[in-house]
Formats: sequence, structure tokens, C-alpha cells
Amino acid sequence: MFQQRTLKSMVTGHGVGLHSGQLTRVRLVPTPPDSGIVFVRTDLVPNVEIPATSANVRDTVLATTLGVGAVTVATVEHLIAALAGLGVDNARVELDGPEVPILDGSSAPWVQLITEAGGTVAQRKAKRFLVVRRAVEVRADDKWARLEPANTFSLRCSIDFDHPIVNSQSFEMTMSDTAFLREVARARTFGFAKDVDAMHAAGLARGGSLDNAVVIDDFSIRNPDGLRFPDEFVRHKVLDAIGDLALLGAPIIGRYVGHKTGHALNTRLVAELLANPRSYEVAEFKATREAEGAQVILPSFGLGGLATA
Repeated sequence: MFQQRTLKSMVTGHGVGLHSGQLTRVRLVPTPPDSGIVFVRTDLVPNVEIPATSANVRDTVLATTLGVGAVTVATVEHLIAALAGLGVDNARVELDGPEVPILDGSSAPWVQLITEAGGTVAQRKAKRFLVVRRAVEVRADDKWARLEPANTFSLRCSIDFDHPIVNSQSFEMTMSDTAFLREVARARTFGFAKDVDAMHAAGLARGGSLDNAVVIDDFSIRNPDGLRFPDEFVRHKVLDAIGDLALLGAPIIGRYVGHKTGHALNTRLVAELLANPRSYEVAEFKATREAEGAQVILPSFGLGGLATA
């Protein structure tokens, strides 16, 4: 897909925020070429627009939070990953609260919502790509993340927890809309039962439940239906990385490799790349063009529990 894309039509949904526990209504709206992804806090007068760019990252504690001035919108990564995974360049995300609903803890319900809106359509403007020319890397103790030159956008993540269920896992994929849908969109956020009290004391995870996160105790998965993938944990790390890297503002042509990464390290990696202009360039590929309005209809996951208005 070499043309910019937006949504076929507007669609609405609602749900609770993972950390705030607040019920929020969301409306996804098609926008013109070169608009980018913009969050809009419609509960404020006047409304406040928050472009989904790395410059607007305000916090990375257990989620990615964007902000302009004193106004923020939290837990944006799963929705942004869904838009990036489906090739959406331009959309307006209107919400009447401070946090994007967590839904089932993955990107799949957002994909389903976009499917109900008719999928995506091509626009009369070439898509811009961010091409990695020189490798950049950031580290924190035994954790690290790296972007390096490649001919496609691929991601490889590895995790290593001292736990009998999670322990050591790795997963790699080359990005495409079909690979995104098949391999990572359904992977849910996860956490350890022993950490819940501390998160509540810090004002986090107020809306968390077995309906929107995989919860792990000392020896088992508490969710009655178990895991969606045997390595769902590391797949979710890839999903988070897709959302965080999308804040570069353009699809990447390069290879991402991360070990024990999270939102903070991904955000540092984005900043490191942008701080070194010789490490990347922005390019358009105009040789292959789609007809304006060319539509992509996406498959339904058949998931329950998505609240639509």
C-alpha cells in the first residue's frame, strides 16, 4: 500500500480505561491526507487536539501517554498499533475521557471496529516512509532496543522473566496487514497477580480485570480460557513496539530488535533515531499507485465484548 489511507467511514465504541477505570466513548473519524493520527479530548471546552507523535509523549509507566500542555490521553498504544497495522495514516480519534478504553487488552477489538466501518480506503497522496539508514540503540541495564537498516519493516522481541510460565520467549515477524492480523493483533496485555496491590496503590490498573488482561499468579494463568498463543506474552511486546514506533509519524522501513523492552525504552529509541538525522530519511514511493478510494475490507475476529454505540 503506497498511497496514504484513512477509514472508510466513522464508527463509535466505548469501554473502560485500564488504569483510570473510567468509561469513555470513542469515535474514529476519517480525515484528509497529511492529517496524521490525532486524538481529540471532546470532554473539554474548547476541545483539545493531541497529535500522535513522539514529541507529545508525556509518560511511559505501564502505558504510553500523550499530551499537549496539561491535557493528556493515556494508553494509546493498542489503538495506534491497530491503525499502523492496517496501514491507516490519517484518522481523528475523538474521546470524552482521559484514557483510551482497554477493551480486551489487545488491538483486535479496534480492528473489528474498523472492519465494521468498512475497512480502509486509499487517498490521493503518496505515503511517506521513514527509512532507517544507520543503526541506533538504547540500553538500560540488561534491557536494550535497536533499529537498524533493512528492506522491510520487521520486529523481533525477546523476554526473560524469572517465572515458570512466562520465562524466556522470543518472536519475530515481518510487518504486513495480514501478518499483523494473524500474528499479534490478538495478543493481550499481561501482568502478575503479586503486583496488583502495588499498582492500585499507585493509582493504576483500576479498570483491570480478567476480561482485559492476562493475569499470572505463581504457577498458573488465572484467565479461565487460558492463552490465545503459547507465546502470547512476547507477541504482546511486539504489538506494543508497533504502537510506540508508530509515533515516528510514518511507517518504518527497518528492523527493530528489542530485549526486555517496554514503553520507556521504545520511546527512548524513537528519540535517539530522531536526534540523529543521518540515521534516517523520509521517502515516498510513487511507482505503485492505488486508485483513490480503493477499499480494504478486513476480516472479523468474531470477538465478543466489544461495546459499540
